[in-house]
Amino acid sequence: MTDHRTGTREQWRSARLELLTAEKELTRRGDELARMRRELPWVRIEKEYSFETDEGTSSLAELFGGRSQLLVYHFMLGPDYEAGCPSCSAIADGFNGFHIHLANHDVMLWAISRAPLEKLQAFKQRMGWTFPWASAYESDFQRDFQAHFTEQEQRDGDIVFESHGLKLLVDRESLQFVSGSTIDYEESLQGAGFKVNNPNVVAACGCGSSFRVAEEEQVSAV
Repeated sequence: MTDHRTGTREQWRSARLELLTAEKELTRRGDELARMRRELPWVRIEKEYSFETDEGTSSLAELFGGRSQLLVYHFMLGPDYEAGCPSCSAIADGFNGFHIHLANHDVMLWAISRAPLEKLQAFKQRMGWTFPWASAYESDFQRDFQAHFTEQEQRDGDIVFESHGLKLLVDRESLQFVSGSTIDYEESLQGAGFKVNNPNVVAACGCGSSFRVAEEEQVSAV
């Protein structure tokens, strides 16, 4: 039986107006974060990268397709994968429809994976996708941009993720349970702090100290 609170129409409206204020503040913070993201310093890429595409071998510059901006999605599909990452696939279902609109607004979107091109093409056809997808099978691109780690690195100890001056350490045993997660800092009426959005979670406890993944394994977040 649910223990969710009930109330009058007037109480609902009051709570809804309070929530609306928080929603508008979140929108303003999102706009500010977007501005900060746009103002991050540009870094010259000196290294030459090559990718296999439906049109043949392409350089990183050629992936721009004549546009001034390139948006890369690191899709988790390695050489030994039988299928693409479920979370990545769900996200790809979302951007499959608007990559054409981005191209018409001076932005080229590419998914890039480590699997050979033939495997990408087969999975792409199976899923009915049309977005551009390149193979970095013989390239250091994903490794250089911290989107791939060797098995030896994962066995040797914690993996370090670094972004915007912050470092996050994940032990190798827990990596499978948090793969694809995003971390954001949020402020709300309930307080402020870091929030982890984990696509692998199917259930979590109320205190936030543990969660359950699809394999029915209970994982401690502490």
